[in-house]
Amino acid sequence: MSVALDAAKEPRAPSEARAARGHARAGSKAPSSSASVAARRAEALRHIPSLDGLRAVSVGLVFIAHAGLERIVPGGFGVTIFFFLSGFLITTLMRAEYEKNGHVHLGHFYLRRVLRILPPFYLVLLVTSVAGLLFDPPGTVTGSTVAAEALQVTNYWLIFKGYGGQPAGTGIYWSLAVEEHFYLLFPCLFIVMQRARLSARSQALLLWGLCAAILAWRCVLVYHYHVSIDRTYFASDTRVDSILFGCALAVWRNPVLDRVRRSERLWKEAVVPAAVLILGYCLLVRDAGFRETFRYSLQGVALTLIFIAAIKYKNWLPFRILNWKPIAFIGTLSYSLYLVHYAIIFAVERKLPGEHPLTQALIALVLSIAASWAIYRLVEKPCAKLRKRLMD
Repeated sequence: MSVALDAAKEPRAPSEARAARGHARAGSKAPSSSASVAARRAEALRHIPSLDGLRAVSVGLVFIAHAGLERIVPGGFGVTIFFFLSGFLITTLMRAEYEKNGHVHLGHFYLRRVLRILPPFYLVLLVTSVAGLLFDPPGTVTGSTVAAEALQVTNYWLIFKGYGGQPAGTGIYWSLAVEEHFYLLFPCLFIVMQRARLSARSQALLLWGLCAAILAWRCVLVYHYHVSIDRTYFASDTRVDSILFGCALAVWRNPVLDRVRRSERLWKEAVVPAAVLILGYCLLVRDAGFRETFRYSLQGVALTLIFIAAIKYKNWLPFRILNWKPIAFIGTLSYSLYLVHYAIIFAVERKLPGEHPLTQALIALVLSIAASWAIYRLVEKPCAKLRKRLMD
């Protein structure tokens, strides 16, 4: 049964509906007509500048770290970019749907998510599990661990049960579990904020308040309870603020949906350099307490500024490469590439143990891109067509 929550009990004329929803677009100018704003937003949402490039950067960081340079390249930061991007994009789409229709269709939301995320996920899990059973020593892959991965609780399984029993290369599923836990609840929070008629600024403040609460919780765990790094790195209750920072940008002063006047010179000469300095500080400071508490929060602040600039100033030299077609192509494959790359790295290292690590990494990269392209064409695209057909 489909679920749709209306913005109001009684139907309204388009002009009244726009007026009632106007507060949710703080910082934007009034459009000349509903048709013009609808056309502008439809065009903006068809292709958001730099987003595929940012996906490519995030999956690239993860791949390079897993290929053996984890002490130099911050693979964990790549995951944080994924989290932020996910929150920003999905909340932007929900906001656009609400402002167009007066409601968010929860049935469609979860259908889109199921058909987007689960088919590639279960395909890779099945292949890696079968490979582990066939080629690894008995007991290497256990049913309970595979079940935990299939049920989207990999992160807490790693915390409380450890790393044993996983098919090779599936440890990365912890991050997908964090996202799935978040999106079970966040759409409802988003709808509540709209029905409560919170202004866009108030919505952002609420989401930032939740980020602050999660930071406080991490501090309690780290400085009072002295928990392990795995507890704060993997757990949903300590990592969803990275997604929430993206959601906050989507609801207020959204660089895609809102027309906000910004000083281009100020952003290029001061704001972006400041954001880069913050990220550099987070990467250079090695104190374990800082890294498991304030690091994620500061990265969320910096990514907010970087995302605004990357989208608004896509032709500026530092961001131009994000929109280069080969980079955008990798971004298009980023989800499947994320799913397969670690398993392929393990397989190449096993089959070619005598090769130089750089050679192994290059072979794994080519095979990973090929596998992810196949999954994109044979699984993701057909599922996208099915998604569209079911929702039309």
